Amino acid sequence: MALQATALRRRRAGAFARAGLVLGVVLILDQLTKHMVLAGIAEGSQLRLVPGLTLVHVSNTGVAFGFFSGGGTLVLLFTLVALAVLVGYFAFRPGRRGLWLPTGLLIGGALGNLVDRVANGAVTDFIKLPLWPAFNVADMAITFGVLALLWVLEGFRSNGR
Repeated sequence: MALQATALRRRRAGAFARAGLVLGVVLILDQLTKHMVLAGIAEGSQLRLVPGLTLVHVSNTGVAFGFFSGGGTLVLLFTLVALAVLVGYFAFRPGRRGLWLPTGLLIGGALGNLVDRVANGAVTDFIKLPLWPAFNVADMAITFGVLALLWVLEGFRSNGR
C-alpha cells in the first residue's frame, strides 16, 4: 500500500514538473518575442518576412486573435476563472495520460498574455498571416493547448486507449 502511494506521488510530481517546464518555456518564449517586437517594431508598423508572413506590432485589448476586444475586466475575470478550473482539474487528475502538456501550454499562454495585460493594458500581437488576425506565441500555445486538451479528454478514449 505504501509503495503504491509513493509511486502515485512520484507520478504526480513528474506530471507537475512536466507541466511546469512547458509553462516556463511558453512564458519565456512569449515574453522574449514580445520584448523584441516592442523594442524593434513601431506600433502599427509592418515587416514582411516571407510571402504570407508579416511581423506587425499591434496592441490587443481582447483575448486570442483579438476576440472580445475591449473586454477589460470581463476578459481578465474569464481568464482567471478558466485558469482556476484547469488547475483544479489537473490537480485532481495529474496522472491522466498526457494532461500535463495542454495544462502547461494553456497556463503558460494565459500567463504570457496576462503579464502583458497587467503591465501594458493590452497584449502585444505580432505574427500576421493573410486573412487572419495578428497573434503571438501565447496565442499559439493556447490554441495548441485547447487542441491537445481535446485530444487528451476525447482522443485517447475514442482510440480505445
